[in-house]
Amino acid sequence: MSSYLIGLLVGIGAGLLVLAVTKFRTRNRPMSVAEQAEFLSKRRARMLPALAAIFLAQQASYFSTPVTAAPRPVDTVKISAWLVLSIVLLAALATKGFWAHSREVRNLIDDENTRANRNHAMQSGFLFAMGAGVCVYVVTMFTPVTAREAVHVMMSAGIATALIQWGFLERRAHRDA
Repeated sequence: MSSYLIGLLVGIGAGLLVLAVTKFRTRNRPMSVAEQAEFLSKRRARMLPALAAIFLAQQASYFSTPVTAAPRPVDTVKISAWLVLSIVLLAALATKGFWAHSREVRNLIDDENTRANRNHAMQSGFLFAMGAGVCVYVVTMFTPVTAREAVHVMMSAGIATALIQWGFLERRAHRDA
């Protein structure tokens, strides 16, 4: 089994562990569907900027690694973890999220204001990703940049911006409500 596949499986396993812990913590709270939706919506508003910080810290770890001729197994694991986290974060941004909860709860969480906030955040993420692409293009005029590094920079800028923006917009919506 390749180290890339091992890293991918470890990332998926860590995500499932987080999901199980989250489900276990909330199982003894008797709440109505509306209370669950409110609770999860507030949790998401707190969680999104923290996820962006974790995502960016992971990128700092990637870019601080010295370039070697042959990739080491630890580098492959880090890249795999980044790929899994990126896919999960993009899926959470593009959907209602909270996949482990009932459809009724997810529909209540995804109200009109949340959809507008998510769309605004995704627009900002797209613009920041394109801005990062322009910056990478300019940098390549002076120093070589690998395709992997370019993709990391662009995706990091876009995903982190969208997460931070959506989190702060949701927090403001809860504060104003």
